[in-house]
Amino acid sequence: MSGLGAVLFDMDGTLVDTEVLWWETTEEIAAGLGHRLGRADAPEVVGRAVADTAGHLVRVSGRGEPAAVAAGLTEGFFQRVAAGAPMRPGAQALLTALEAQGLPFALVSASPRVVVDSVVGGSLAHVPFAFTLSADDTVRTKPHPDPYREAAARLGLGPQECVAVEDSPDGAASAEAAGCPVLVVPSLLEVPPSDARTFAGSLEEVTPDVLRGCLVL
Repeated sequence: MSGLGAVLFDMDGTLVDTEVLWWETTEEIAAGLGHRLGRADAPEVVGRAVADTAGHLVRVSGRGEPAAVAAGLTEGFFQRVAAGAPMRPGAQALLTALEAQGLPFALVSASPRVVVDSVVGGSLAHVPFAFTLSADDTVRTKPHPDPYREAAARLGLGPQECVAVEDSPDGAASAEAAGCPVLVVPSLLEVPPSDARTFAGSLEEVTPDVLRGCLVL
């Protein structure tokens, strides 16, 4: 078994505190469709791709067109993110430690490219990612395994050598289906346990050695 080859970070709710911004955006769009967003909607909002959430809002409201709703969600989220998306506690220290040890890391997000570029050009402008993947860069995004398989392939590594850091059920499912060990730091939704998942309460608890401990030996 090889050692830790790379770390693959989710963005929203993991490295940056944007899940609340996404919820606020969805709440606003839902209200415009005559639907009051609530706890029952959370699994279709938190960690989901724009198209998935848009489809859900159209179904529950019985109004709107998926493409138009998706466009509204993307624009509203972009505007909020552009105004500022703070890093999550412990994120900067962990990224600095990985860089100091020469361990590569990449960003694997289910957000559209326009949102990823806004965050990477703003709050994460100083972070030396090997590359960034958005929802637009694979045929299917999370919860499908495609993004994490693509990320591992770009690094020339097997998925089992790449620890994914995630905060949502869909993100964890995506990484696990790709064959990556997963470190889960939950944010808005509880993530169910599995043999491939290690849990931490905050990135403040995570070090490169903790990530190495996630590898399946």
